[in-house]
Amino acid sequence: MRHARETLLGLYATMVRIREFELCAARLLAANRLPGFLHTSVGQEACAAGVCAALRREDRITTTHRGHGHCIAKGADLGRMMAELFGRRTGYAKGRAGSMHVSDPDCGILNANAIVGGGLPMAVGAAYAARLQGGEAVTVAFFGDGAVAEGTFHESLTMAALWALPVVFVCENNLYAEMSHISLHMKDPDVHHRAPAYGLPGRAVDGNDAVAVYEAASAVVERARAGGGPTLLECKTYRWRGHFEGDPQRYRAREEVAEWMERDPIRRLRAALIDGAAATEGDLDRRRQEILAQIEAAVAFAESSPEPTAEDLLSDVTAAGTS
Repeated sequence: MRHARETLLGLYATMVRIREFELCAARLLAANRLPGFLHTSVGQEACAAGVCAALRREDRITTTHRGHGHCIAKGADLGRMMAELFGRRTGYAKGRAGSMHVSDPDCGILNANAIVGGGLPMAVGAAYAARLQGGEAVTVAFFGDGAVAEGTFHESLTMAALWALPVVFVCENNLYAEMSHISLHMKDPDVHHRAPAYGLPGRAVDGNDAVAVYEAASAVVERARAGGGPTLLECKTYRWRGHFEGDPQRYRAREEVAEWMERDPIRRLRAALIDGAAATEGDLDRRRQEILAQIEAAVAFAESSPEPTAEDLLSDVTAAGTS
């Protein structure tokens, strides 16, 4: 295979880690062991894995209400992620944000944002800051096709293009904005076609092919890093589960879901690794078992962690040393 073995195995492991984390979280929610809402990205793992594999640790991302995969792919700690879902003090936001607002500036996760399109202007600001700081950091804004109709999409692409900022806009086009099929809210379903109107290039890629996403992301990230400005990268993909866990999904046919499940990004890369002699069935099975053990440990860490107290309501409200 044309890519280094470790790169391909890394993509595979990241996708498995994302899927098993989210499936575990979904089971915990169904068993009433987790509070709040949960939005999973099962089926979309190649987008997060492929894009984040092209990034450096100092690069930054903004993400969405469906952002577990992006955070895990960027290097978030599974224990702190799970603790946040459980609402425990050891979570990323000390148990006060939940699954839709994970952040870890130390590894470049600026914020997961429940506001549709909310991460786009944040990414533009981070890219502008990177330019002022004089480094080579690139920022990636993940968003869904539903965010394209938001004003923040138009404003962010316009500003980024005018200033040639080091930012990549990654649209995970999974065909549904909540419960609305793309045909109901877009005349042209190809999001990347909008790029020329803002004066920046647009590309589309098979979002269920991790290697293709990695190649496309590597090219546009390096372009941004070298001063070439922003790109709109559209990853065409599909979520297998509902908009949220518990969604009855009356808005789409089971046959459609089954058809997309046949394009499983993990199974596709697994087959390619085995066919290309980069790994054996046993190698990949052992790696999956290692990941399952990590997730089991993350759940144990979360459940054994303390819950926030009433006093915690007043912590982190103001900057240290202020009143």
